[in-house]
Amino acid sequence: MFRYNNPDALLVLLLTLAAYAMVRAHEDGRTGWIVLACALVGTGFITKMMQAFVVMPAFALVYLLAGPPKFWRRFRQLAVGGVVLLVSSGWWVAIVALWPKSSRPYIGGSQNNSILNLIFGYNGFGRITGNETGSVGGGAAGTAGRWGPTGWNRLFQSEWGGQVAWLIPAACILLLAGLVLTIRRPRTDRTRAAFLLWGVWLIVTAAVFSFASGIIHPYYSVALAPAIGALVGMGAVTLWCNRSSWVSRIFLAAALAATSVVSYRLLLRSPAWHPSLRTFVLYGGVMAAIGIAFAPRAWKGASATLAGVGLVVSLAAPFAYALDTAGTPHSGAIPSAGPAVTGGGFGFGSRVGAFRPGGFGGALPGSAAGNLPSLGAAGGAPPGFGATSGQALRRRFGPGFAPGRGGFPGTGGVAGGGFLGATKPSAALVQALQTNASHYTWVAATVNSNSAAGYQLASGDPVMAIGGFNGTDPTPTLAQFESDVRAGKIHYYIGGGLGGGGFGGASTGSSSQIATWVARHFSATTVGGTTIYDLTARN
Repeated sequence: MFRYNNPDALLVLLLTLAAYAMVRAHEDGRTGWIVLACALVGTGFITKMMQAFVVMPAFALVYLLAGPPKFWRRFRQLAVGGVVLLVSSGWWVAIVALWPKSSRPYIGGSQNNSILNLIFGYNGFGRITGNETGSVGGGAAGTAGRWGPTGWNRLFQSEWGGQVAWLIPAACILLLAGLVLTIRRPRTDRTRAAFLLWGVWLIVTAAVFSFASGIIHPYYSVALAPAIGALVGMGAVTLWCNRSSWVSRIFLAAALAATSVVSYRLLLRSPAWHPSLRTFVLYGGVMAAIGIAFAPRAWKGASATLAGVGLVVSLAAPFAYALDTAGTPHSGAIPSAGPAVTGGGFGFGSRVGAFRPGGFGGALPGSAAGNLPSLGAAGGAPPGFGATSGQALRRRFGPGFAPGRGGFPGTGGVAGGGFLGATKPSAALVQALQTNASHYTWVAATVNSNSAAGYQLASGDPVMAIGGFNGTDPTPTLAQFESDVRAGKIHYYIGGGLGGGGFGGASTGSSSQIATWVARHFSATTVGGTTIYDLTARN
């Protein structure tokens, strides 16, 4: 995923550096390390807003419990860190909030052009509750909402499992083992503090991702990687060094067996992809776990063999996923690792840029006859759906699925591209957009920025993204759009796409109002399979 211009890569780097600073603070109790950690988290906030704060319970609570200084000094140090966190995360917010609205861009994602609305709404608590314009909600446990079923097992479902779940059971088992082995040590024990720090990071972050009902994507799970890696590394080494104890051997065996079973189940979701790998992982892991648990201590020569087999088996599946990801060309807005998977799930497919419709349980947001690709009873599916028939798509989407003509979200279709998939316009349409392009401020306008991006990249000329990122921002208003049209600033309106108020937007939103106004006052024509309206030729 780090080939992408994606904020999660930088966010995870900053939070990992912050955790390093907190580990050093547990070593010597210096305030400077806490200041550095909080400054890095604050920079993480500017990178991806409130998601950066998910690690703060781990940092603050663990230092308050296990930091070397006396209690009130620890409290004062954390208070200083809180001030640093506020300043490092808030300076940019203050500038944006105080800057005159008339001389800056609209705050995308907000409904009132407010950075605070964006922080606490669309990019904040709305991600957890689903109560946000632009979100289409998760599902109750056991149901499939548009962002997948919520619940404790979400990270093991088909869309998330292959991205992050391989070592989660092992991390949890080794966390428990580390706490058991260090339970009688002094309050300031560094090893126990480290287990607590990474453990709270893992538990809090996993809980947020598992139960968030708003907009969420599986690639967010990269934020779990540092905690999983730390716990597995620390736990495995600590227990192996104490393998003379039967307790340590049982914990090690349990972690290895759990990893083997989980890896086997995850690999089953890609039945044709290296089937021998899952067999090796399952049987090799179980046998190594039995050997670690019950091999006599006199068999000293077997220790290195068992350790080697356990290491290879534990890492074989995620390593194969990493090789597959690195060797496969990717595109689109949703990074994803590994091969295509089968089974239930939701939303966006295992191959980046592909759209898999499983689990939506209803028509696509904004969809209606005329907005979706033509599908016969056993007809051809849009690109990215393989041999899925129209009837099968209706079963997946529910009875509200209404196939017709036009672009399909995510496929780079013929009429407006789609949400999270940039449009790939025809040569004829590109030529039309480029004709007399210098005469216009925007050669075209269309709903949502991903649709607009494809046209702009192909033509090299500005394209207006109505409704912002997902078409739900109330900008431009219908009055503003009419004014731009009267002034001759926009050449074409491109139909299709998501329309209808954008992704999850109300039918009365600005995007829908503009689409209705254009259809009423201008004639539609088809260029290269795409419906467009010439805004310089009013009816």
